[in-house]
Parts: sequence; C-alpha cells; structure tokens
Amino acid sequence: MRVEIWADIICPWCYIGKARFDHALAAFAHRNQVEVLYRSFELEPGRDKTRVEPVGQMLIDRFGPRGPGMDQQVAELARAEGLDYRTDRHVGSTFDLHRLIHLAREYGLQDELVAAAFRANFAEARNLFTTTTLAEFATETGLDAQDVQRVLNDPTAYAAAVRADEQRADELDVPGVPFFLIDGHTVISGGQSVDSFTRALERAWTDTPYSVDSAAVCSPTASCELPPR
Repeated sequence: MRVEIWADIICPWCYIGKARFDHALAAFAHRNQVEVLYRSFELEPGRDKTRVEPVGQMLIDRFGPRGPGMDQQVAELARAEGLDYRTDRHVGSTFDLHRLIHLAREYGLQDELVAAAFRANFAEARNLFTTTTLAEFATETGLDAQDVQRVLNDPTAYAAAVRADEQRADELDVPGVPFFLIDGHTVISGGQSVDSFTRALERAWTDTPYSVDSAAVCSPTASCELPPR
C-alpha cells in the first residue's frame, strides 16, 4: 500500500500532521507493507530565492499585529504532541529543498531528509533557505556532498519532478497541505488526529470507503488556518 503525502517544510500543519501520521503508522499492523512517498507542494511558488525573512515579520505583513500570536497558538498545539516548536524561525523559498527531497528518494533517504528538515526548521529554527546552509544540512542527513552541490548548482535538476507533483496536486484539487492519498483512492486532508489516520489506513487496507472532514491546512492563498477553539 502506498501513501502519498503532499507537504511543504515551512507548513506547521505538515509538521504536526506528519507526527500524528507517524504515530498511526507505527501502530498499524501492516506497516511493513506501506510505502510512504513525499510529494512536492510549495506554499509560495515562485518566491524569490534571495528573499529570506523572519516568520514573525511575514505574519505581521499578512495579518497585522495578531500574526505572531497565531503562530504561538500553533506552537502550543505542536508542543502538546511532544514536538519542539520555535517561533523565531525564518521563511524563504522551498523549491531547492523540494528538489533535494527528490534526490534523497534515490538514496532511500527521503523520509529521513523530510523528518530532519521539519526538525531543523521548527525545532531548531535553522535557516534552510540559502544554498550554503541547505548544502550543509543535506549532507548531514547522509546525502553525498557532490550530488547535493550538483543539484543545487543546476536549477533544472529535479525541477520537472517538483512541477509534476504540483501539477498532480492541481488535478486532485488539493486545497492545502498536508494532503494524504492512500493507494490512490483514500483521501485524508489536514493535520488530522492520530485516530483519523489510523482509521484511514485500516479502511484503505480493506478497500472500505472512508471519509473525514478536512482538518487545518496551510494553503498558498490563505496561509495556515487555526482550528476552532
């Protein structure tokens, strides 16, 4: 069974959703027969790669003075899941990181790179948005330094793979991320609960129809939603 996950590393609901999905998968009886594949989804496609800014400033620009408080609310939810979450992060283009995630798949290290990127961004507030810092990070996770530099030096490397993932998201009418497609037929959207992910895996395994209301997502048009209190 294949689980495809559309996500972006700067998306807090993807960070939380991955943790909840991982808990559900770890307890799933057939987990050794599940392939997890990460698909590219940029929350800011076309963003200037030289524009790196503090998350707090970005939120103020978008939402006014209440913006940083919104991130603090998400931080509290993440910490309730046992996740470290820093609000002094930076934000920038994730296109090169998505290209490296495709490279990591060839090494069999895609899940490791994605997990490390979420941790570096949210728990450690590392800047993953310059060529130098991204190259250092990727080699730390086990990718070959020469391969990493080759990809970063060639803007066409894996670019078509990233765009193909994003085109597929358009075809599926993906409203935001995280977005999970299980075996091509079971859809679960947003930072759902562990129980919801558990039921989705179990129903997909037996080809039983399953539906659940969408949970909080991050989208290119509306930033990241907060769940109702």
